[in-house]
Amino acid sequence: MHDAPVFLLGDTIRHLQDVAPTLTVLDYLRTIEKMPGTKEGCAEGDCGACTVVLGEVQAGDAIRYRAVNACVLFVPALDGKQLLTVEHLAGADGALHPVQAAMVDHHASQCGFCTPGFVMSLYALYVSGQPADRSAVNEALSGNLCRCTGYRPIVDAALASCAAPEVRSAATTALRLRGLASDGMAPIAHGGQTYWAPRSIGALSQIFALHPDAVLLAGGTDIGLWVTKQHRTLSAIIALDGVAGLDTIESTAETLMIGATARYEEVMPALGAHYPDVAALFGRIGSRQIRNRGTLGGNIGNASPIGDTPPALIALGAAVVLRQGDTQRSMPLEAFFLGYRTTALRPGEFIERIDVPLPRPNQAVRCYKVAKRFDQDISAVCAAFSLELAEGVVTRIRIGFGGMAATPMRAERVEQALLGQQWTEAVVMQAMTVMDSAFIPLSDPRASANYRARVARNLLFKFFLETSDAAPATRLTVPV
Repeated sequence: MHDAPVFLLGDTIRHLQDVAPTLTVLDYLRTIEKMPGTKEGCAEGDCGACTVVLGEVQAGDAIRYRAVNACVLFVPALDGKQLLTVEHLAGADGALHPVQAAMVDHHASQCGFCTPGFVMSLYALYVSGQPADRSAVNEALSGNLCRCTGYRPIVDAALASCAAPEVRSAATTALRLRGLASDGMAPIAHGGQTYWAPRSIGALSQIFALHPDAVLLAGGTDIGLWVTKQHRTLSAIIALDGVAGLDTIESTAETLMIGATARYEEVMPALGAHYPDVAALFGRIGSRQIRNRGTLGGNIGNASPIGDTPPALIALGAAVVLRQGDTQRSMPLEAFFLGYRTTALRPGEFIERIDVPLPRPNQAVRCYKVAKRFDQDISAVCAAFSLELAEGVVTRIRIGFGGMAATPMRAERVEQALLGQQWTEAVVMQAMTVMDSAFIPLSDPRASANYRARVARNLLFKFFLETSDAAPATRLTVPV
C-alpha cells in the first residue's frame, strides 16, 4: 500500500505526494510537469483539446490504451497506469510519430491549438490496431473540436497514418506497471480533503458505512465538472476505479449483469449483442473520451432527468442491485428515482450492479434520442420502447422516457392504453392523447414543454411505424 498515486508518465515513474486529490491531470501536466502540449479549452470534456492517452494493464502482457479527457480526470486515477501526452510521441531522435507526420503532410492544422488533442485521439486509434476506415476515424474524432482547419485534411491524415498501424510493444511496460501495483492507496489527506481508493467491494462497504456523506467517484465525467465549473471543494471522496468485481459484465441464461463501474465502451458491445438499438443510443453519449471513463452506474446514480441510459433500461425492465455492507436489495430501475436528483439510496448504500433481462421471443426494442446535434449533445427528449405482440395484439409493452419530468420515468398510463389492444394506427393515436396526461414536461434552454410533449407523442407514432406492417397509404393524419 502506498500513500500517493504511483504511475508512469511516459516511461518515467512518478510518485505524486502532497497534491490535492481533485487536482486534474490537465492542471498537473501544465503546472507541475510544465508540459503545455495538453491544452485547456472547455474544461468540461467537450472540446478534446486536453486529450491524453491512458494505458491500463489487461490480461497477460496486454495494455489497453484509451483516449481520455485530462480536464475532468483527477490525478489519483493515474495510480498504476501509464499516462501519455503529445510530448511522448516523437522518437528519441526527434522523428515525428506517424500520426504527427501525417498531420503535417496533409496540412491538417492551422492555428494548432486543437492539434495535440487530435493527435492523441488518433494515437489511441493507431495503437488499438483496429481497422481505420472512415467510420472508425470519425468515431475516434467525435470528441475533438476544430474551429479553423476543417475536418477533411484531419480525416485524410488519420486514414493515411492508421492504415497500417504498428501495435505498441507492451510487454516491458506491462511488467513495470504490474510492479507499481499495490493493494490500494492509503487515504490521501490534503487541504481538508480525504480520498479513499478501496480495492474490494467489502472495503468499499466498510469505508462508505463510516463516511456515508462521501462522494462516490467513478469515471469523474460528471463529478469532474463540480470541480472545474462549480469550483466545489469535495471534502470526502471514495474512488471506485480500482474496486475489483464492480466493473464486471456477466450473463446468465436470462440476465445480463452489468457492474456499476463498467464503462460505456465496455457496456456497448455487451448490450449491443442483444439490443443493437440500445448500443446505438449509448454510442451517442458524449465522445469516445467520455465513454472511455463514464460508467453505467454513474449515469444512473446521478439521477439526472435527462440521462440517456435510464429510459432504455427502464424499457428493458432492468433492475438495480443496491448494497449496504453485506446486505443487498434489488428494485425496478423506475422505482430508484424518487425526485429531481433524488434516489432510493440509503446512507452508506451504493449501486453494485444493473440486471438487464435478455431478449424475449418476438421482442421489438427501439431507442430515440432527440437533440440539436447527433454527437455530444444533451437530450431534449429520450425515449425507449419494448413491445411484444401475439397475433397483432399487444401482450407486453414498456416505455421509458427522459427529459419529460423531474426524473426518468416509465409511461405506465400509455402502456395501459395499449396493453391487450390491437397494434393498429387508431389504437396508437388514442394512446398518443394519453401521453399528454402522463407527463408534465418543463421548459428549459433545450426545449419548451410544448415541444417535448409533441415529440413524445410523435416518437410513439414513429415506433408504431417501425414495428407495423400497415401500408403507408392507410396512414391517418397524425395530430400535432
